[in-house]
Amino acid sequence: MSGIVLSASVRQNLLSLQSTADLLATTQNRLSTGKSVNSALDNPTNFFTAQSLDNRASDINNLLDGIANGVQVLQAANTGLTSLQKLIDSAKSIANQALQTTVGYSTKSNVSTTIAGATAADLRGTTSFASATASSNVLYNGTAGGTTAANGTTTLGATIGAFTGTAATTGAGGTTLLGGTITLIATNGTSASGLAGVAQPADGDTLTVNGKTITFRAGLAPATTALPAGSGLSANGHLVTDGSGNTTVYLGSTGTASTLATADDLLTAIDLASGVDTASITAGAATITNSVNQTPSSIAGTGKVTLQSSTGADLSVTGKADLLNALGLTTSSGAGNATINVARTTSAASLGATITDGSTLNVDGHVITFKNAPTPGSTGAPAVPSGYGSSGAVVTDGNGNSTVYLQSGTVNDVLKAIDLATGVQTATINANGTATLATATGQSNSTINTSGQLKISTGINADLSITGTGNALNVFGLAGNTGTATAFAASRTSGVGGIAGKTLTFSSFNGGTAVNVTFGDGTNGTVKTLDQLNTKLQANNLAATIDANGLLTITASNDYASSTLGSIAAGGVIGGTLTSALTFSTASNPVQDGVAQTARANLVSQYNNILNQIDTTSQDSSFNGVNLLNGDQLKLVFDETGKSSLNITGVTYNSKGLGLASLTVGVDFIDNAAANRVLTNLNAASSTLRSEASSLGSNLSVVQIRQDFNKNLINVLQTGSSNLTLADTNVEAANSQALSTRQSIAVSALSLANTSQQSVLQLLR
Repeated sequence: MSGIVLSASVRQNLLSLQSTADLLATTQNRLSTGKSVNSALDNPTNFFTAQSLDNRASDINNLLDGIANGVQVLQAANTGLTSLQKLIDSAKSIANQALQTTVGYSTKSNVSTTIAGATAADLRGTTSFASATASSNVLYNGTAGGTTAANGTTTLGATIGAFTGTAATTGAGGTTLLGGTITLIATNGTSASGLAGVAQPADGDTLTVNGKTITFRAGLAPATTALPAGSGLSANGHLVTDGSGNTTVYLGSTGTASTLATADDLLTAIDLASGVDTASITAGAATITNSVNQTPSSIAGTGKVTLQSSTGADLSVTGKADLLNALGLTTSSGAGNATINVARTTSAASLGATITDGSTLNVDGHVITFKNAPTPGSTGAPAVPSGYGSSGAVVTDGNGNSTVYLQSGTVNDVLKAIDLATGVQTATINANGTATLATATGQSNSTINTSGQLKISTGINADLSITGTGNALNVFGLAGNTGTATAFAASRTSGVGGIAGKTLTFSSFNGGTAVNVTFGDGTNGTVKTLDQLNTKLQANNLAATIDANGLLTITASNDYASSTLGSIAAGGVIGGTLTSALTFSTASNPVQDGVAQTARANLVSQYNNILNQIDTTSQDSSFNGVNLLNGDQLKLVFDETGKSSLNITGVTYNSKGLGLASLTVGVDFIDNAAANRVLTNLNAASSTLRSEASSLGSNLSVVQIRQDFNKNLINVLQTGSSNLTLADTNVEAANSQALSTRQSIAVSALSLANTSQQSVLQLLR
């Protein structure tokens, strides 16, 4: 072939045709493979870079199968957890059914004792009390210095106070007329003059004496038949009194001296109000008598008025100043009021502190009233009211309420009245108005000791409680150390029979809180009612009941119906001061209920079947040989280098792994505590499953995220590889068309060149 010589045109056309054929072959190869780089010769850099990307994409793609399997392993484990949770719920239902089943014992362990008189509202029962003694502050008599102790005979009333005025401005002696301006002849033959006009009391004027009212009226007193009920007319016909110290003075007529009221009438009205005089009223007539040991007010021959207090109260007189001035009792004048006070004085025979008229002591709900008057039934005093009786200076209603009369009363009388109120003494009312006092059996009367302290017996009926009005609490040393206390109290001594103040204890019973109960009035942590006792016992797994006979029974709760009170295993040993006052029965043993125990035994069997299902479900929760609920481990690799991976450690969630054990008939579910223990374990297992489900869910989320990531990364790698090697089909198609045209032209050109040579050959022929 080398010997063949081609013309330049043929050779040129042949070379062009060969070049076109090569280009066309390359274009057709690109079109057929879709790649512009098919070998390292095409583009070494792009070829090897694309190959590296394709290899990585292929490696990652190979990992996707393992990741997908891992997802299924996690899904299988999650399905197993869901089923296990349902089985746990079924087991809970069985345990709750045991709680709702009749308690497995017909009789629970208990101890009992009888408290006489005890009820659910008050467990303390009927208590026999002993009287206690309460001490007052020291009482002193009126001896100078104020340090001499009083005694039982020290009087409540003080020395009479007296006040003597100046000479009267008009007239002399008690015959001075209160009204009128003419000179009359008095019954004793002396002249009688009226007070000055401005001093004369007008109709309706009043005087107030120790809270009592003296009213002046013009004219003559009405007839006895026209008097208000309960009031009486004095013998001289000038005074109408209600017997309680309130008096109306009728000024009379100017006709005769005997019809005119005098200064003596006024002083009598004042003495009636102050208690110096008393009035006995019968059929409208008032008999006025001077009280025992009292001194009446008077007017001396010089015209000087002397006002006298009673021994039982200081005297206070308030009225028109001109009237009191005319009587020489004040220097004030005018139509306004003036006040004269006449104070008593204390002495060695009387208390150093005077008691206010009307003061009271309330002793255990009974009232002792102190009254400024002579004792009813005494000489010159009104009779004792019907239904009452007097003893000394005390008048009592026989029910503990008394009045102590200050004019003759003593400390002993006060103690007597207190004892009547507390029940230490009793009073029998006699038909003659006297009272016979007797000391209650086993009681001691209240006394005053040599130091001057009242020793008050509380009695057995109630704890001592004394309140007062006026100054009674202070006078009798019952207002505390500071003298400001508003009450005096003392407790009786609790005797055998009741449980007030007694303590009941139980040591811890089945892990409960030890009980320490003190019985009392329900305040300050003490227990009074059955509800309060049960509140204390509940924390120690105990409960109490009481029947109509006072039988208090303390029983193990339903939770621990199988336990024996006081046993070594359960605890609950009884003790305290209550056990020394009352005898408790020996703790009884619980008695099983056969029917209930059979029902509970069936529940045990059902529960154990659930545990078997838990074991098999745990074993069956596998995928492709991997079981995360049976202790297997799962390792997932996420990249081609093996550096990115996830290790998931499996758990063993059979019944034992969940902390659940098979139950034993006759041991488990026999009482509520046993059922509650099973429920506690089931709740813990349920929490464990929920925690593991959360962990699996988190891991599954991670795996799925990495699975999606790898898929997207493979796409990125493959796209990058294609970008380096893929051909542009539009360009290559255009190239193919152009090269085909070029090849056709080259063939034509070669043909033309050959035609030229053939023409020369024709010449040679």
